[in-house]
Amino acid sequence: MNAPFKPINEAATDFVRRHIGPSPRDINAMLDTVGAASLQALMGETLPASIRQKAPLDLGRALSETEALTHMSELAAQNQVFTSLIGQGYSGTILPAVIQRNILENPAWYTAYTPYQPEISQGRLEALFNFQTMICDLTGLDVANASLLDEATAAAEAMALAERHSQVKAKVFFVDKEVHPQTLAVMRTRAAPLGWALLVGDPLTELDKADVLGALLQYPGTTGAVRDLRPAIASLRAKGALAIVAADLLSLALLTSPGELGADIAIGSAQRFGVPMGYGGPHAAYMAVRDTLKRSLPGRIVGLSVDSRGAPAYRLALQTREQHIRREKATSNICTAQVLLAVIASMYAVYHGPEGLTHIARGVHRRATVLAAGLRKLGFAPTSEAFFDTVTVEVGAKQIEIVSRAQAERINLRIGATTLGIALDETTTPETVEAVWRVFGGKLSFAEIEGSASETLPKELRRSSTFLTHPVFNTHRSETELLRYMRKLSDRDLALDRAMIPLGSCTMKLNATTEMIPLTWPAFGNLHPFAPTDQAKGYHALFKRLEQWLCDITGYDAVSLQPNSGAQGEYAGLLAIRGYHLARGEPHRKVCLIPSSAHGTNPASAAMVGMDVVVVACDARGDVDVNDLRAKAEKHSANLAAVMITYPSTHGVFEEHISEICDIVHAHGGQVYLDGANMNAQVGLSRPGDYGADVSHLNLHKTFCIPHGGGGPGMGPIGVKAHLAPYLPGHPATDGATAHAIGPVSAAPFGSASILTISYIYILMMGGEGLTRATEIAILNANYIAARLQPHFPVLYRNERGRVAHECIVDPRALKTTSGVTVDDIAKRLIDYGFHAPTMSFPVAGTLMIEPTESESKFEIDRFCDAMIAIRGEIADVEKGRWKVEASPLRHAPHTVHDIADDVWDRAYTRAEGCFPAGVSRSDKYWSPVGRVDNVYGDRNLVCSCPPVEDYAQAAE
Repeated sequence: MNAPFKPINEAATDFVRRHIGPSPRDINAMLDTVGAASLQALMGETLPASIRQKAPLDLGRALSETEALTHMSELAAQNQVFTSLIGQGYSGTILPAVIQRNILENPAWYTAYTPYQPEISQGRLEALFNFQTMICDLTGLDVANASLLDEATAAAEAMALAERHSQVKAKVFFVDKEVHPQTLAVMRTRAAPLGWALLVGDPLTELDKADVLGALLQYPGTTGAVRDLRPAIASLRAKGALAIVAADLLSLALLTSPGELGADIAIGSAQRFGVPMGYGGPHAAYMAVRDTLKRSLPGRIVGLSVDSRGAPAYRLALQTREQHIRREKATSNICTAQVLLAVIASMYAVYHGPEGLTHIARGVHRRATVLAAGLRKLGFAPTSEAFFDTVTVEVGAKQIEIVSRAQAERINLRIGATTLGIALDETTTPETVEAVWRVFGGKLSFAEIEGSASETLPKELRRSSTFLTHPVFNTHRSETELLRYMRKLSDRDLALDRAMIPLGSCTMKLNATTEMIPLTWPAFGNLHPFAPTDQAKGYHALFKRLEQWLCDITGYDAVSLQPNSGAQGEYAGLLAIRGYHLARGEPHRKVCLIPSSAHGTNPASAAMVGMDVVVVACDARGDVDVNDLRAKAEKHSANLAAVMITYPSTHGVFEEHISEICDIVHAHGGQVYLDGANMNAQVGLSRPGDYGADVSHLNLHKTFCIPHGGGGPGMGPIGVKAHLAPYLPGHPATDGATAHAIGPVSAAPFGSASILTISYIYILMMGGEGLTRATEIAILNANYIAARLQPHFPVLYRNERGRVAHECIVDPRALKTTSGVTVDDIAKRLIDYGFHAPTMSFPVAGTLMIEPTESESKFEIDRFCDAMIAIRGEIADVEKGRWKVEASPLRHAPHTVHDIADDVWDRAYTRAEGCFPAGVSRSDKYWSPVGRVDNVYGDRNLVCSCPPVEDYAQAAE
């Protein structure tokens, strides 16, 4: 019998015990099953002794949930929420309370995973389908994706798409001088490593003679100007270049759509559709393209297919996990979407409908015209006669005086060299407009000025086409109807609030309610990202402490919080390495060594920073082949830039030779990029910065508890050693003309700042001891699963002492030979047992990668293991000839209510065997809303937005 497990220090808070699933008694039982003398002994058998952290992780006293919320309220009180009329792509908005409570604050939505398993994701897939339809309708283009990270990133992706498809061979891209500054900065970052030149100018006067592959045009412009872009677009298309329009979504309710103007691509942000500014994010960007470009569209696309009964069913289309297939040839490293935010934006459109959006847009525009009329009366004429919501005026030497009065009125204006910009939004009231007039030195009455204000939108640019004609945008007008619609969709999904999601590499752990509460506080949500820093003191105190904690946890010397996804973190980290080599006069160092087992985003990110990928082999154990790595490092020694390695490995094992790998690369002048996707196996036990890594990104939506939200939001800050610190991402809003070696990778200086509150509170309540215990239990849980499943599904990789890290890969490939059962059959059959499938066929085709996390209880883990063992029994029935695989419950899975309701049952197994497999509760069963989805049919018959209402009328005839 093992020594009894000892709980952590009694001074630890209740939160640690609530975050960690297994009880002390469970932990003792699990240690018995895995054959470890103690938790500490198991850690010694799992991690190489050479990398073990010497000193305990000390992050200060862990706070209780009550104390943590009190602390957060004190931080929030340090922020000052002024009325921000800065604009520049960020607007005040009103999130309908029914959407806030039932989407943003609802774990059925925010704990869901990326919808790779479509049968159990129909609710969020429909909401994303609505988002795509909304974008297509408003932009007048054919196909839209399910969102991108932010507007600036979307612009960079669109530029890359144009480069691939343009008939113009010149590597020069035109950028409208009216593009938002942060967008231009991110595009410069993207273009530099690839050798593309940016030409900035006036598209109406300078584009005709420019030899460019494409152009980005802002509509309306960043200063507010509404211009007819048709001549510029016609000029581009005549020479075979692509026209990209960055369009404000709300303005498109009143303005001619980009598609009608002739654009090939439209990009922008859906932030003002109900999503708080959040000091920069998270927000859903969008991209829409003409039909001919749809197969090059980056990011996720939701398509409509059919299930096994021929009924309509949604699924991810086309480039699902493209990076894992195409690797360095992938067209983008974007591997996710801002799903939760896209869902909110789509529900905002469902809530308001076309009439409501038009009413909001007219109201905003009307107040802007009244504002302009009053400013003229005060002697400040707008720089543009045509505008939608933003008025810019020349103020010259009066700027300091006006800005001072604005601060006294608690109003933020956009400050130019000699101009001031005022951007209105749906939260703007007549009182706000009157306050702005006071700021400019006049006391005017809104009601009096309104009578003389006239329409400013040019007649030739006023929208005449319809939009949002589909019934979904026209039938949920009452709150009751919308409430029921959102509930209906969430009931179709399987999220973490229902069951364990045992996805390897994705760390689907508890997103505690306390961690989520401050997210919707106005003091965090309503700050503009370019508001003066002294209005965000609470945020900056949080940033500083979080950065220090992450340094303490990783062993790095500096952290950038800017990257707003894991892939963006990879990109930023590699840019830092590139900047380091350039600064040392070694621009030729471009070779990046990447193991064959790496995440697909690794080689895609390397290609994006202009590096040449050289693949390093893995040995029979799944470890990096050190001899092959050494040989390739020597071969490319003069040009070696970096190695990218995931640790613990993607195979779920702590490789013994990690320090040696780092030493080899350093000896040849390269840098070590350590992918932090698997930090949940290291926190408190080992630090990458101590054993040789130079830079890592950290998936805060994995290890540090930001919810996955159905596939986003995420955050991927990077930690670096001191020599790389000068090359962390800069930003024009905080640095002016940045002196950093690399520019920004995200639109906002601190990425998706508002969700950093989640990781901050998690660390605050866990403390160093709690975080270490979480890591230990994550490793215990994985080894427990490996021990229970080994007799039924062999575990593919272990270390020299027979241990796995925080995840394990089980190998059912031999069963395909003996029974015909595929990994897909197992995954779909798990749905009948009420579980999301583990990660399928990555990193090894035909296998399942399982990660339980520390948050799952022994009861739930046993329930999952029992389901897997029962499925192995069903496979044995196929092997014994009880039924052919085609007739088995595995091949017919998942079973739906339609199956159990069939008048005739002619299958080889009983209804109960199919619909209520062993151990499944009849009263609490989750029913998949659709049968197995036909992916091939969906790609051959691509439908990515709701059909127009005319199709319904024709169908009814």
